[in-house]
Order: sequence, then C-alpha cells, then structure tokens
Amino acid sequence: MSNIRPNVRGVDLDAQTRCRHYHGPTDIIAIKMKCCGEYYACKDCHEEQAGHAIVTWPKNEWSQRAILCGECGRELTIDEYLASNSHCPRCNAQFNPRCSNHYQFYFEMPAP
Repeated sequence: MSNIRPNVRGVDLDAQTRCRHYHGPTDIIAIKMKCCGEYYACKDCHEEQAGHAIVTWPKNEWSQRAILCGECGRELTIDEYLASNSHCPRCNAQFNPRCSNHYQFYFEMPAP
C-alpha cells in the first residue's frame, strides 16, 4: 500500500478530512464515491462540487477500498469500515458513530 494519501475533495477541509458540514472531533473519514472514484469528505461536499448525483456502492463491491481514515491515511474496504465499531483498525482513531445515519447515501443497504 502506498504512503501517499489520496486527494480528498470538499468544502473548507482540514488535514483530517473534516469539512464545513461535518467538523466534529470524530468526523475524520472520507468516502470514495462510486460514481466518480473521487474521495469526498461527505455527501454534501460531493453535492456542492461534483456536478452529478451520488451512486451507492452495491453490496457485491464492499470489498473495495473506499473509506479513508483522516488520522493515519489508511484506506479501508467498505466491509472493514462497517465492521470497525467506529474505530480505525490501524491507528484506533474514533470515527463518528452517527455516520451510520447516512450509510444509505453511500452504500446499498438492505431494506428494513
């Protein structure tokens, strides 16, 4: 794995991928969008900057590295991220557990 961090897009980003929309201490992940293959800090940053609609990651592609830890730069697969209990498996940084409220915008979720 490369030591070079992927470029992250967003509005008013800090070094750990926090943006104007989500900037709490645990808002430190970025998500590679299925639609364009670019990392964005959040869905709202994508909406403001990308010029196209978000496409969700289908379940059969959750083995793709699509989550970036803003603390250490590790790229996690979607499966790793969803099973992480809101912590980076490399550096143990805490991720915002409330991000789960937005999974349906990024990941094809089973019907309730």
